[in-house]
Amino acid sequence: MKAVYFERFCEPPRVATLPDPEPGADGVVVKIEATGLCRSDWHGWMGHDSDIVLPHVPGHELAGTVFATGRNVLRWKKGDRVTVPFVSGCGRCAECASGNQQVCETQFQPGFTAWGSFAEYCAIDYADANLVRLPESMEFATAAGLGCRFVTSFRAVVDQARVQPGEWVAVHGCGGVGLSAIMIANAMGANVLAVDLSDDKLEFAKKLGAAVTVNARNVGDVPAAIRELTSGGAHVSVDALGHPTTLSNSILCLCRRGRHVQVGLLLADQSRPPVPMDRVIGWELEIKGSHGMQAHRYGAMFSMIEVGKLKPELMIGRTLSLDEAPEALMAMDRFDGVGIGVITRF
Repeated sequence: MKAVYFERFCEPPRVATLPDPEPGADGVVVKIEATGLCRSDWHGWMGHDSDIVLPHVPGHELAGTVFATGRNVLRWKKGDRVTVPFVSGCGRCAECASGNQQVCETQFQPGFTAWGSFAEYCAIDYADANLVRLPESMEFATAAGLGCRFVTSFRAVVDQARVQPGEWVAVHGCGGVGLSAIMIANAMGANVLAVDLSDDKLEFAKKLGAAVTVNARNVGDVPAAIRELTSGGAHVSVDALGHPTTLSNSILCLCRRGRHVQVGLLLADQSRPPVPMDRVIGWELEIKGSHGMQAHRYGAMFSMIEVGKLKPELMIGRTLSLDEAPEALMAMDRFDGVGIGVITRF
């Protein structure tokens, strides 16, 4: 198969011809029709993820058709249109038994614990427990765009933050995660305030549901500006970027008893940032993480997509070929462009 491949961290990936994958006894091989470009893939290429064993094929936001099945797979057959959570559960541990596959004790992550989807084919373990059937009306590029960013934001906004109609929701960072959170919070009836450093991204955020925007380049005290614009502070704030500054701003912009959700990754030397714990204690704030979404929760999201409350296809900024992926992957730390990039040509 044709795939993006690297043998050392931080060195330019290349497109190579590699052996086709074989399904495990409980797994399948998916023929990739589309796969999203995500900053998590950049972190992996930089060596920030200890699960990656070299050499490696990145990519974890995938959609395609089942190409081959393992001998123990019961629910899937060749040709089925599928996607998969980027965090897949083993189906046997206590967390999986409680329905929390997103924090499985021995989780499978394509593109991290195994070779990923920047390729013509990708092997997926624990298929019966984790594959998600795609609606016939959904384009593969849209399904790949759901990837980790949209589904993680759905769980963050709906399940973790418990957003209610009329609440103020601040979203820090208008990349793929932030734009997803803006669209979902707006669909839940919240008033959304978007924060970024780019006017272009903030304009795009307005198109997806942001009622108010703040350009952090032009504001000396972002939390104070948000508290003023929301008449006391946001009820919910999401750090969709993953940086010590956005984390602190997110917590400090909350109203009393507000809820902060951390979605953006803080890795390497930023993995243990300072937290304004005096505010957390004094104002009884909640701090939660959000790590993917279980396969059994996709139905609720698909229902909102099918009736038009959510339109994830609007977030696709560009499509590209597999040959263009290495350069695009290396450039992801520059935060160029608006919307999500999706590989659709192999």
